[in-house]
Amino acid sequence: MKITNMEQGSFKKLADYDNILITDEQGKIIFYDLADLNVLKVLGYRPEEFMGKHITSFYENLSDETSTIMHVLKSGKAVCNVKQELMTKRGNPFVTINSTYPIVENNKIIGAIEFSKHLFSTDQIQSLDKFASHKVYRKNNTIYTIDDIISINPAMEKIKKKIEKISKTSSTVLIYGRTGTGKEVIAQAIHNLSDRYEKPFISLNCGAVPPTLLESTLFGTTKGSFTGSEDMPGLFEQAEGGTLFLDEINSLDINLQVKLLKAIEEKNIRRIGGKKNISVNIRVISATNEDPEILLEERRLREDLFYRLGIVQIDLPNLTERKEDIEVLVKHFIDFYNSNMNIYIEGIQPEVLACFKWYDWPGNIRELKNAIETAYNHASSAFITLEDIPRRISKYNGRIKSALTDITGRTLKDAVEEYEKEIIVRELKNSNGVIAETGRRLGLSKQSLKYKMDKYGLR
Repeated sequence: MKITNMEQGSFKKLADYDNILITDEQGKIIFYDLADLNVLKVLGYRPEEFMGKHITSFYENLSDETSTIMHVLKSGKAVCNVKQELMTKRGNPFVTINSTYPIVENNKIIGAIEFSKHLFSTDQIQSLDKFASHKVYRKNNTIYTIDDIISINPAMEKIKKKIEKISKTSSTVLIYGRTGTGKEVIAQAIHNLSDRYEKPFISLNCGAVPPTLLESTLFGTTKGSFTGSEDMPGLFEQAEGGTLFLDEINSLDINLQVKLLKAIEEKNIRRIGGKKNISVNIRVISATNEDPEILLEERRLREDLFYRLGIVQIDLPNLTERKEDIEVLVKHFIDFYNSNMNIYIEGIQPEVLACFKWYDWPGNIRELKNAIETAYNHASSAFITLEDIPRRISKYNGRIKSALTDITGRTLKDAVEEYEKEIIVRELKNSNGVIAETGRRLGLSKQSLKYKMDKYGLR
């Protein structure tokens, strides 16, 4: 059996595709592997209903004459990089890029294999957040590797080197970073660099689960332990051999923190209502968006749990502390959306980049990505303009012009530093001189704020 008409270099081009589908000689599906099951949802089918269906049965405007697979089955010749604009039975537009090849055995066509990429529309753009750019790893529940840590910032380069070292061990890791700084990207990068990469990466946002359900979510339940309970493995068991990532660990109830500490130290758990201990082999990575020192001071994080979780601690800088990364991140996000959407943007106008560099980014990298997503929904030209980005960001253009109108006798660096000093003085006053609170307002760590206060002689 062979796939015919595979030209030299075709396999490299096929690496750009996300989905694989195989049919028999009649055009009925016998195998598929999709990067995003939302594709099936759009079609109106459950995964188990997809098998055995004829390829033309999913679309209003697809027939034996217009289907790339049916064409290949009849002609025996491959077709490459064909764009198809389809309409589902539900009336949803669906754009794909396909390369299709016949499968031949004993000089007879016995099927076809199609490699495809789904191009998203602006109303589907949020689905891209679940897309794995590294197809090999997506089977372990991850979508990021260390290559997704986009930076030219020295501090971030040190963090990447640190990740490469600690991925070789099974020590616990505590990641501290403000909202949107990329804590889960770091956690997945550690997992995919480790020897556990073929095992599952299980993620839980502790703040998103009601406190009454957290214990059963983590440790599982035994049938009969309470009304309606079933034998159900918790996340510790589901992560067996792999990594359990606990985000917003600071939201855990103190009593549950004790049980979590015991489970990590003893490497075994007991389901709710269970009578036996279950041994677990997992690596625990946790994260918090609040300074661990403050959590300890306010007794919202047990000291013994902190020491156990933070064998290795990674402190992620805010985007304001790595502004040289803004340009490379913008390019990365534009490349990402261009590759997956039915829209093409060449870049951003210079005044937009200047505005991005002056804005304080309270939502960090996530907010920057969302700003580019907003622009894709509004852009009417090949370049993103101030009119395309969120208003809360574009209004900084006026502040830039105002701040730079009176810099006679000063360098731009001096003017910017004076402006920064004024902001810090104002927020210190608003926070009654409390450094931790000022840091929260400015999106700075205590260390970064203290450095800037010393720099400007403010303490």
